[in-house]
Amino acid sequence: MFIDSRSVEDRTVLETTVCIIGAGVAGITFALEMDKLGIDTCVLESGGYKPDDETRDLYRGENVGIPYTFADGSRSRFLGGSSNCWGGWCRPLDPWDFEKRDWVQDSGWPFGLEELQPYYARTHALLQLGPQNFDPAHWEASINRADVRRHPLPSGTVRDTISQFSPPVRFGKQYRSELLKSPHVRVLLYANALDIETDSHAQRVNRIQVGTLSGRRFAVSAKVFVLATGGIENARLLLASNRVQSAGLGNGHDLVGRYFMDHPRVMSGSIRFNKAWARNKLYDIKYHYQNDAVKAHGQHISSQFALTQQVLEREKLLNARVWFYSMFYGENTAGAEALIRCKQAVLKKDQPGWSLTRDLLTMAMHPVEAGAFGAARLFQPRALITDVKFQTIVEAEPNRNSRVTLSNQRDQLGMNRVKVDWQLTELVKRTFDRTNILLAEEMERAGVAKVTLDEPLEGKPWPTQLEGTWHHMGTTRMHDSPKQGVVDSDCKVHGMANLYVAGSSVFPTVGANFPTITITALTLRLAEHVAHTLRAHHAVPLTDVATMGQVFVGNGEAATEKLPFAAEVRPLREDMLFLVKK
Repeated sequence: MFIDSRSVEDRTVLETTVCIIGAGVAGITFALEMDKLGIDTCVLESGGYKPDDETRDLYRGENVGIPYTFADGSRSRFLGGSSNCWGGWCRPLDPWDFEKRDWVQDSGWPFGLEELQPYYARTHALLQLGPQNFDPAHWEASINRADVRRHPLPSGTVRDTISQFSPPVRFGKQYRSELLKSPHVRVLLYANALDIETDSHAQRVNRIQVGTLSGRRFAVSAKVFVLATGGIENARLLLASNRVQSAGLGNGHDLVGRYFMDHPRVMSGSIRFNKAWARNKLYDIKYHYQNDAVKAHGQHISSQFALTQQVLEREKLLNARVWFYSMFYGENTAGAEALIRCKQAVLKKDQPGWSLTRDLLTMAMHPVEAGAFGAARLFQPRALITDVKFQTIVEAEPNRNSRVTLSNQRDQLGMNRVKVDWQLTELVKRTFDRTNILLAEEMERAGVAKVTLDEPLEGKPWPTQLEGTWHHMGTTRMHDSPKQGVVDSDCKVHGMANLYVAGSSVFPTVGANFPTITITALTLRLAEHVAHTLRAHHAVPLTDVATMGQVFVGNGEAATEKLPFAAEVRPLREDMLFLVKK
């Protein structure tokens, strides 16, 4: 069910089993799992069903690092979270993204890809993806079009990779009905978490203090708390909850907010294709994004180039992905930008301040640029393509000095705003340079194109065209040691009994793939762990009840006799049954 928190009585304490802070991809995924398991759950969502300026303002803060947008347009503070401004790209991390690499500082996860594989498989239903198959040959053979074919590049240097597109799923819209009907989940709208209140030793969370912009104040008490507010806000709330620990919760080793990462993106170079390979829709972002021509098995896909694992190890590089990016006549003009915003509105992307009337007027004032750009996108005539560039996205190297801290500025709720200091290492620049050089050499060797590269980035200031991809990650990183991570391998905050973190803030390293599918997989894994923990806490293993009575289990059914309490038998794991007190 949904509850408007502005109607909750002041100083009320709501009680539940699980409290989730945030109703984005991670929060809603976790809530749906709790609902399936019949676990009483309360979800706190800062916004309502749609965006509003007053709530959106709570995301704003100071940028003190590389020029960077991290609020308006890159995050959405209403039901569904950042899925409301998500493009839908999905691909699991590569196996080596999880590994410790001696040339990548602070790299490595506590587990490998195999740990997440069964959960990646389960994400496809939630994200409305096709089969769990990311083999390029499988998809390209299925499409079987002359303008959608594999470049003759894969060798020991370059490899093809495939991504699938979610429609994209807007979690707040897609799963609203399911949450509304749930007998186990209460979603509190306009509910802002103000403080994580703990015991006197900061070892257990007792309740969350909640406030609304209308002035209401109440609390939520639970057995388990899950922080799922995104890569920036997760750190912000932990740092702001400093009544018991002055540095903030989970911050005994000064790690909360550090290692802030995003995937940097640069467009560069100029590509002149051999006629036979010009405008291949499979690799060009202008053609493959949600394009029915690049579709098989009912699923939209795209292809990207990447370097092989052997080359990454030999060259000591980070992971990266490269697309082609056709430049159309009218590109980057006011008329073209207005047309793009209108298309994003059709895809229901959250665009703060967007006005259809204003954009229609802009296109009317710039008819040639808007018309030519639209014709190029729709009909793809070669005459309207002025250039083709590389668009390269590189893995961010974990960097302790790239961080989120609290600003002295305060928002309308009285909370410190964030201060974001995004920093990138020289290895990121070198990876941009070498990835594009190696790909260009391979393209020329194969007779695909002639490539003119830009000046190298390494050793120079970042160019003005550098931008992030609004993937906020790493600020509550995962590590088995509390000296090197904020959460353990189960995503539980070190030193705390019942506080977990969900989402990309726990990523120790981030690869060069899009994070949403991995966020979803990690959340499914976390939900399973929390459910097992809750059951174990209220259950007695069958092996321990011999003195309490006799238990009969057979053919999937169980009965209890002579027990000193009313009980039922439930499966906890495939290999273990538990008696649960009624």
